[in-house]
Amino acid sequence: MSKKPRVKLPKSAQKGEIVEVKTLATHGMETGNRKGKDGNKIPRLILNKFTCSFGGKEIFSADMHPSVSANPYIAFNIRAESSGEYTFTWIDDNKEVTEVKETMTVS
Repeated sequence: MSKKPRVKLPKSAQKGEIVEVKTLATHGMETGNRKGKDGNKIPRLILNKFTCSFGGKEIFSADMHPSVSANPYIAFNIRAESSGEYTFTWIDDNKEVTEVKETMTVS
């Protein structure tokens, strides 16, 4: 991935509050169906898995396929139950893993 993905997670929330999490990954998402200037197929290279974990447990995941646009934006809601660190993970076809960690305080 060319740039570190962006994650928008509230810094704090009230216990039981539903909060929106937003992510944006910078990735070209090459489908493998196009040809380059030399006439050869450009190899497929897409992000194919996104996960969000809290306390070592997966709380959200998404499988991506070649039809997903470049620079995929993912938004989802979570219930704030306790303070801690969230781990956001993207995996591409080359098995390159990109992680971002963010902390939220719950009161």
